[in-house]
Amino acid sequence: MTKTFLLLQLDSEGAPYSDVATILEDLGFQPETEGYDFVFDWGRPVAIHETLEFADRIQTALQGSRVRFRIESTDE
Repeated sequence: MTKTFLLLQLDSEGAPYSDVATILEDLGFQPETEGYDFVFDWGRPVAIHETLEFADRIQTALQGSRVRFRIESTDE
C-alpha cells in the first residue's frame, strides 16, 4: 500500500494554517504526527506517475496560499 506524506512550510503572510488544513483534507489528507504534517493513504500500490499527478493537484489547490510543501510517497 502506498502512502503520501506532506511536510508544510508556512509563510506568516500566507493563508492561515486552518485554511490550508481544510484544503488538504478536502484532497483526502489526514493530519499526521510522526514527522510530517499530513498523510494520504492510497489504500493500494500506485505508480510514480500517479503520485506526480497528485503533487500537481496539491500545488494547484495551494496556489496563492504562500505555502511550500515537501511530498514523499512510500510503499509499506
